[in-house]
Amino acid sequence: MSDQVIIFDTTLRDGEQCPGASMNLREKMEVARQLARLNVDVIEAGFPVISDGDFEAVSTIAREIKGPIICGLARCVSKDIDAAGAAVKAAERGRIHVFLATSKIHREHKLKKAHQEIIRLAVEGVTRAKGMVNDVEFSPEDASRTEPEFLAQVVQAVIEAGATTVNIPDTVGWAVPEQYAAMISYLRGHVKNIDDAVISVHCHDDLGLAVANSLAAVKAGARQVEGTINGIGERAGNAALEEVVMALKTRPDFYENIHTGVSTRELLKSSRLISRMSGLMVQRSKAIVGENAFAHSSGIHQDGILKKRETYEIMDPQEVGWGGTELPLTKHSGRHAMVIRLEHLGYKLTDAEIGNVFKRFKEVGDKKKFVYDDDLVVLVDDSILETQEVWHLDYIHVTSGSSTIPTATIRLKRGEEIMQDSAPGNGAVDAAMKAIDRILNQRGHLMEFSIEAVTQGKDALAEATIKCDFGDGRLVTGKGASTDTIEASARAYLGAVNRVLGNGVRKSDAEAQP
Repeated sequence: MSDQVIIFDTTLRDGEQCPGASMNLREKMEVARQLARLNVDVIEAGFPVISDGDFEAVSTIAREIKGPIICGLARCVSKDIDAAGAAVKAAERGRIHVFLATSKIHREHKLKKAHQEIIRLAVEGVTRAKGMVNDVEFSPEDASRTEPEFLAQVVQAVIEAGATTVNIPDTVGWAVPEQYAAMISYLRGHVKNIDDAVISVHCHDDLGLAVANSLAAVKAGARQVEGTINGIGERAGNAALEEVVMALKTRPDFYENIHTGVSTRELLKSSRLISRMSGLMVQRSKAIVGENAFAHSSGIHQDGILKKRETYEIMDPQEVGWGGTELPLTKHSGRHAMVIRLEHLGYKLTDAEIGNVFKRFKEVGDKKKFVYDDDLVVLVDDSILETQEVWHLDYIHVTSGSSTIPTATIRLKRGEEIMQDSAPGNGAVDAAMKAIDRILNQRGHLMEFSIEAVTQGKDALAEATIKCDFGDGRLVTGKGASTDTIEASARAYLGAVNRVLGNGVRKSDAEAQP
């Protein structure tokens, strides 16, 4: 058995299913490029049949991203499998991941099918996928609540049909480590052809056990772990891949030198990029990538760290990407210097996009002494939309105070078209959003709002993230950045409105599991 665990990243599929985390094509491509730099083995890029947008994203990632296997998800339904096959066709290495529920509760209440019918559909799905790609993964949805004897029958049948990976998902986060590991051991002992496929695990965090279950399964013989960066995903989320990877790296004594091929120094950068793209903030106490992960406030801890780091740190922060920011740029830095920094950060921009980012860079450079890498990354995210055919903020003026009615005047521009209006509000941010509503005839209900400093200092760039409901129950995310918090908030709200106007919100018409 191999000592390397295959890392299967489903941030762009299962992670993006989280309400309000939907990403457009541009954002998905940035995430995919970073996942390739992170050196994950498999990128599950989406569920191609679910929408034209998902199909385009998977096919574009398959065509442009080199290195990882590019995977598309499909139910055991012909149209799903055909769409997934077409979407990953251009990949250097393509995979189709088919799934079908197997647990008693799903068989009886959702599918209303008997054992043999489930096996027949699973085999037909794998066979159809095998006709399009050599690499086929099968998932018995809700495997952790499936009778072990029946699960073994299904797994043996799909491997005979050509499945190269069999994934054993804990779809609803029901399992506990000992039971989940025992299930993997049972399959290894009762499926005669189990060595002809890689055993994979896909755990959800409903009981906070996704990482623990994944690691227990690895100890029992699983050699692929599926999860997401930051653990984002359905409900309570998925196994956080950064935690799985670093647990294996930090405890080779316990895991008997089982390892991954992940470039761990890219973990923090990956976490921050995905947090920005999805609009899902990382809690400060989050393991590995949280702001407090390597912070020590206790005097005893600080004293120990100063004497020998290993007294209170089991990992070197630099191993996961923590460390000093590169030399900052200033307002005097030229376009070429900015482009070099962007290339170092992994961005590939068109001339038009570079021009737009440079314009914003100069604006921010006039307001603060240094523009750090983190500032620059946020400026790229904030500026890219303005190169597309959407409205962007041309002017904002706000009057506010304890004895006056807050009022905002907003001017928006799209190409040569300019529109302006004013509105009062219950505070400066509310006034700015209402002015945008008046101009574009939109009415967004603010559901979540957060703002934080990108770097340290009183002149730090502020990044605002908002989630809005525009009347159909779906959360739409917008992000904006500025040294002025009101302007950052207005930019974030305008970003959400632009998504609605540009039909950038995915319309889901299919259930995506496992």
